[in-house]
Amino acid sequence: MSENQNKLIALENAGVMKNRKWLVRGITMSVSPGEIVTLIGPNGSGKTTTAKIALGLLNVSEGTAERKNKIRVGYVPQKLQIDWTVPISVSRFMSITNKISNKDKEFALSLTDTRHLAREEMRGLSGGELQRVMVARAIALSPQLLVLDEPVQGVDFRGEETIYNLIEETRKTIKCGILLISHDLHMVMSATDRVFCLNGQICCSGTPNFVANTPEFRELFGERMAKSLAVYKHNHDHEHRIDGSIKK
Repeated sequence: MSENQNKLIALENAGVMKNRKWLVRGITMSVSPGEIVTLIGPNGSGKTTTAKIALGLLNVSEGTAERKNKIRVGYVPQKLQIDWTVPISVSRFMSITNKISNKDKEFALSLTDTRHLAREEMRGLSGGELQRVMVARAIALSPQLLVLDEPVQGVDFRGEETIYNLIEETRKTIKCGILLISHDLHMVMSATDRVFCLNGQICCSGTPNFVANTPEFRELFGERMAKSLAVYKHNHDHEHRIDGSIKK
């Protein structure tokens, strides 16, 4: 990449126009190895569009979008398109579109605490189990960049914490960069390095604590959310294992 060879992806003043309307514009951001970057914003704010630009799935109408040469990407989409009438085990699902060695499959299932689900059918999994299996499938590809689009959708509160603990554990274990797309900051505050708040453009960016205290964030999400985040940050001064228990 031109300016910084260490960056996995880098957008500079990137924008996409469709039907004479800007979907997003003026996006400047990057993700480096071992870094967790989160895109937040209300529905329709351009989070998924920005991620697709970064991955090269959408061409920019202006600005630039660069990626590390031959970068390996693991992608967990917001919605899984699968025919649930067809029985398919977790083990088979792991390698349905990519050839994955048994060693890599075992490693990914163990890391996500889903090894015991290998013979279970996908359609019988709970929301949290399904999301962890989805992450395992992405991890099995040994990605340099892991992209997670709303990974806790359809997951209860305890499941949310488990997923975010898994994200942090993944970053530590395989040293990949992570681009996380979320509708709010609540559960990602303790793990995220940088946050970009979008509403068609970047409204504010920085550390989670900084973003939560900006006027732009308060305008988008309200005072109530900002205050609850402050309380969460104050009380969340410990680490969790993947199963949600506290590390001592």
